[in-house]
Amino acid sequence: MHFHRTLLRLPTGWIRIWLAGLIALLVAGGCATRPQAPLGRYEFTAVHMAIPFRIVLYAPDGATATNAADAAWKRIAALNSILSDYDPDSELSRLGTSSPHPTPVPVSPELARVIDVAHRVSAASDGAFDLSVGPLTQLWRRSRRQRQLPEADKLSAARDAVRWNAIEKNSRGVRLTRPGMRLDAGGIAKGYALDEATRVLRAHGICSSMVAGAGDIVVTDPPPGEPGWKIAAGLLDTPDAPAPRQLLLRNASLCTSGDLFQFVEIDGIRYSHIVNPKTGLGLTNHSLVTVIGPDGITTDALSTALSVAGPERTPAIARAFRAEFLMLHRPSGQVLQLESPGFRRHEGGVPHSLQSSSQGNEADRMP
Repeated sequence: MHFHRTLLRLPTGWIRIWLAGLIALLVAGGCATRPQAPLGRYEFTAVHMAIPFRIVLYAPDGATATNAADAAWKRIAALNSILSDYDPDSELSRLGTSSPHPTPVPVSPELARVIDVAHRVSAASDGAFDLSVGPLTQLWRRSRRQRQLPEADKLSAARDAVRWNAIEKNSRGVRLTRPGMRLDAGGIAKGYALDEATRVLRAHGICSSMVAGAGDIVVTDPPPGEPGWKIAAGLLDTPDAPAPRQLLLRNASLCTSGDLFQFVEIDGIRYSHIVNPKTGLGLTNHSLVTVIGPDGITTDALSTALSVAGPERTPAIARAFRAEFLMLHRPSGQVLQLESPGFRRHEGGVPHSLQSSSQGNEADRMP
């Protein structure tokens, strides 16, 4: 009889577990569980972080769309006030100007998040991505304006202040342990802003959205009736470059780094705005790197890391983050192409979703 009673109880227990899971999903407000009214397409643009941002979303009415977009813009502006290295009053700038720190300095959750992700990408790429590159980027910006390479002594001094693992973080805060350290979040802040803007849109009931900023995008569920967001990727400004790739994405991010628009020629050599933390100079391997991943903050940092690391190290770095990539580079007069085995899965057909359950090239041909 005892065995018989146990068998009778098992279905009841499983039903309770199933109901609890269903209730949790409904409370979380998952987009897949929400009944949808007829949706219209709305588009918004604004300049933040000194670059144009674009939001495309689907909403039941204009008021809902506008309120959601306004909230997303406010979130991006708030992040810029924390992470800008151009603003001397930003939290990131103030942390740098007070270095070196004898004891940890408390930081906001936003800056802590950026430092955590940056540290993981730096460790995996042997410093190809480096949040402490600020002294070198400041020097290189001046060189680009003046079209002159930095003086050797200034370049050496700036390199001495750059060490990604000299950024120490624990539960009490952050320490910059080398004199003259300055942080530059330019290779990661935009991706984080796209993530946060997308999160805000979801909180306002927007289940289908695309947020883009200067070559980086984050998309959620596709437009109504479409299999995915249509994205053009891999546009290199050379006559012998391969045709751009046409991708379909959903619940994923795509970030691009390269010198397509931002470069300078000094003494007949083309230098990128992307600085190699090891040399302190802009990259000279005319290239374009596109990375597809689950979130903007990691994908943004990876696109910079892969650009600096080069084709030999790129596959291993990308695999460490389960990211897909396409690299076009022209080291010696001929365009070479390298891509991860899974990149082609995003071309046509059924798009692959890369976002976890917890959470350039812009989409110029939107539905």
